[in-house]
Amino acid sequence: MTQMPPPQDTSAAPETSPPGARTPTEPAAPAEPGPSLGRLVGVDLARALAVFGMYVVHLGPSATNASGIGAWVRHLTEGRSSALFATLAGFSLMLIAGRLEPKTGVAGRQAKARIAIRAVVLLVLGTVMITFYGDVVILASYGLFFLLAMPLLRLSARTLAIIAAGIAVVGPLLAFGLKSLITEPVGAAVKAYDPLAQLGGAGLLDLVLTGFYPAIPWMAFIVAGMALGRLDVSSGIVRKRLAVFGPALAVFAYGTSWLLAQLIDGVREAAEMQSVRGPGGSGTGKGPKDFGPAGDLAQSDAIGGMAPPSGTTGSAWSLLTSGPHSGMPFDVIGCIGVAITVIVLAMMAIDRLPLLQRLAAPIIAVGTMSLTAYVGHFLLSSQMSGASGASATGVTAGSESQTSWTPVLMFIFGAMVFAFIWSRFFRKGPLEYLLNLATKPAKHIR
Repeated sequence: MTQMPPPQDTSAAPETSPPGARTPTEPAAPAEPGPSLGRLVGVDLARALAVFGMYVVHLGPSATNASGIGAWVRHLTEGRSSALFATLAGFSLMLIAGRLEPKTGVAGRQAKARIAIRAVVLLVLGTVMITFYGDVVILASYGLFFLLAMPLLRLSARTLAIIAAGIAVVGPLLAFGLKSLITEPVGAAVKAYDPLAQLGGAGLLDLVLTGFYPAIPWMAFIVAGMALGRLDVSSGIVRKRLAVFGPALAVFAYGTSWLLAQLIDGVREAAEMQSVRGPGGSGTGKGPKDFGPAGDLAQSDAIGGMAPPSGTTGSAWSLLTSGPHSGMPFDVIGCIGVAITVIVLAMMAIDRLPLLQRLAAPIIAVGTMSLTAYVGHFLLSSQMSGASGASATGVTAGSESQTSWTPVLMFIFGAMVFAFIWSRFFRKGPLEYLLNLATKPAKHIR
């Protein structure tokens, strides 16, 4: 079987690992033999898994149409694959800014310039794509995330972890409160002066607060990835601790949310029974709709399920939800736990099972050019939808009615074949090469 090439500088989709981060002249970390090589290939493997999870959500049957194993796959990937991308984005920033020790002086200024250029490119590309494919495109959000993360590039892993924890808890609460203040007239007035919104893409208000990937809670994923990137994950002890911490974090978040759901359901049922009997059994008590916020919860969003639609505030009880893209504390904390688990297990698997690197070579190749895989699946799926006479306004246009997993399998197989063949001849994917080319002017900074 063909030997996998040394790990290349890769671009996540859409969070990209830095061009040249793995070159001998600009090492991502102090020279480490086997563990360093395996660790970076493991990150590529995690990126590929995130790409495939994205295909499942965008191209596969909807949650209502999926059944059996497919329903479980859909449930596990929805929301968590994009959170994994965001966490890997933070890790990638540390490949540019310096892994264990932040770059300083000229190297530090050049690293910041490279990140800023990447952010602008992703912001522009994402804005253009949103005009064609809708706000499901996450590239513009990543551009903003990169810019917001720049002041944190020199912080230690411990400090970054504390900041990530604070954002995970406080960010959703802040976003919830601010959304309640953003009425339609206020939102329209803000967008009227927003150049991004005028271009037809997501405006700054969407990117920061009201969109599908709001920066206020989502920066927790970026900063958590930065903390992970600054840790010495070549250390067996560190990896073992993370392999325990990640699942524990996920179990705590989703388990606590589920327990609270059972408690609130019990309170609601007791209130409903009281409303039937009324004081002294007269049947004149409060009905469920009168039972304050708990009644609102029963009418709208259930804990552990989907959050209220984007742009709506929901009830205060929705802060306890952990559903995909709810952006609530338990959702953010749980997704961070899942992301850490996937990344660390991928690293450990590559390190301990050398044969896996060869067997999974086509999968890993997708991870090395995941920006190409991300943008490509929008372009190809819209063309396929248009050719079949269906709506081509987005990759999810047909998912509500379809029940077949064939499109997902086709895109996964196609991405693997393309990436594996391309990597035989080129170090970087097509879009990764262009993104790297755009950052070249940063080397002139002194």
